[in-house]
Amino acid sequence: MRAFRHYVLLTGGISLNAIELKELTKYYGKVRGIERLSFSVKEGEIFGFIGPNGAGKTTTIRTLLGLVFPTGGMATIFGLDCIRHGKEIRKNIGYLPSEVFYYDQMKVIDLLKYSASFYKRDCTKRIHELAEIMELSLHRRIEDLSYGNKKKVGIVQGLLHDPKLLLLDEPTSGLDPLMQKRFFDLIAAENKKGVTVFFSSHILSEVQHLCDRVAVMKNGSIIRLESVETLRQENYKKVVLKAVDLSAEDLGLSGVTDFKVDNGAARFFYRGNAQELVGAIAKQQISDVVIEDPSLEEIFLHYYEQAQP
Repeated sequence: MRAFRHYVLLTGGISLNAIELKELTKYYGKVRGIERLSFSVKEGEIFGFIGPNGAGKTTTIRTLLGLVFPTGGMATIFGLDCIRHGKEIRKNIGYLPSEVFYYDQMKVIDLLKYSASFYKRDCTKRIHELAEIMELSLHRRIEDLSYGNKKKVGIVQGLLHDPKLLLLDEPTSGLDPLMQKRFFDLIAAENKKGVTVFFSSHILSEVQHLCDRVAVMKNGSIIRLESVETLRQENYKKVVLKAVDLSAEDLGLSGVTDFKVDNGAARFFYRGNAQELVGAIAKQQISDVVIEDPSLEEIFLHYYEQAQP
């Protein structure tokens, strides 16, 4: 903890970057993991890290944790190098991996107490508080738990030592909607106490609900870094109209992009006033209509196509 205490003394309580990446790169042989990532996460921020599977999200988190060594560049947490000061840094991090694996024969309470022993502190009270919030039975064996309940164990394990930074990798997979809501409330409460949150997900709605800023990943690189408010203002809708011989010009809307006709259905993205969209559709001869939020992958494809010359 000496290096971390030195950081606190140097900053004198001034808010700095909790995480900072400079040209961070990781290759697995010739296979790209991440390439030249450069961004920072402010202390006390909830930062979203989104992208489809294989985009490099998990590699980034594992590099920050010192579980894999970077090929190039560097990363710091609380001003300390992630590799040289990894041991000190990890004492102040709560980590929830996308997949959780435990000793099946252990009871939940024994596993959590074992985890707490690495921090050399009594976390019993905190364990019971978190277990109550997440409705987790502490006296069942790990092997008897569903995947969702095992994920709850991971959540409690990541928070039991009151970390200053949370690294969450696809944290809600396996949780039902009620538990997702409780988890979001729990993370928001931790953030109010000053905890920084790095939230990795491929579900855009989760990130929009919780985060302040968002980095969008594709193929190991960041293609956008925006505030959530900016993403909301640029929110697109995906529209599908069952109609005969419908063209983009027939709609008379300026916010229509990626207009395509396939098997009697017109598909396009729309950005603009919802009332104008509904009014334009009402003037057409259609047999069916679908208006929905696009998937994250569809948003990515839309951004990429717009960027092409």
